[in-house]
Amino acid sequence: MKIEILGPGCAKCQKTSQEVEKVAKQLGIDAVIDHVTDITTIVNRGVLFTPAVFIDGEKKIEGKVPKASDIEKWFKK
Repeated sequence: MKIEILGPGCAKCQKTSQEVEKVAKQLGIDAVIDHVTDITTIVNRGVLFTPAVFIDGEKKIEGKVPKASDIEKWFKK
């Protein structure tokens, strides 16, 4: 599973990263987590508001920190 967290490294982006990593670890998910901070790349992916989370190329959330319960649902699909 490939997880991408897109954002410039702001506090919300860092919190998103922490939450995603925590839930992945709790569920025993084998995932590669990439942090995309390049603004051009972020915009080219269609993201207008950060943070954004992509799982296997599919955008799951944009512009807010996801709740742990939402992250769990993404992993269980």
